[in-house]
Amino acid sequence: MPTQTANPLVSFIMPMLFIFFIFYFVLIRPQKKMEKQHRDMLNNLKKNDEVVTIGGVHGVIVNVKDKTFVVRIDENVKMEIDKSAVARVIKQENTENKP
Repeated sequence: MPTQTANPLVSFIMPMLFIFFIFYFVLIRPQKKMEKQHRDMLNNLKKNDEVVTIGGVHGVIVNVKDKTFVVRIDENVKMEIDKSAVARVIKQENTENKP
């Protein structure tokens, strides 16, 4: 009675697919979720929001342009930065409670 042997191609591909699925759920999917959250945060920034840049500069947004923000760092000190340079928002202006 002859015995059947497993196809070597299948025994090679199955572990590779398993590793790909692990990488997808552990690395790729969470990274895409974080990118989407950061993109949404940048799109929702508006005047008077307090932000921190990637370089660690703290400031308040005084003007929103297409690809940049003008940020007030101190009295009479303003700086124009790219939107992608904003790392996080410290405090957002609440427009709901204004009369």
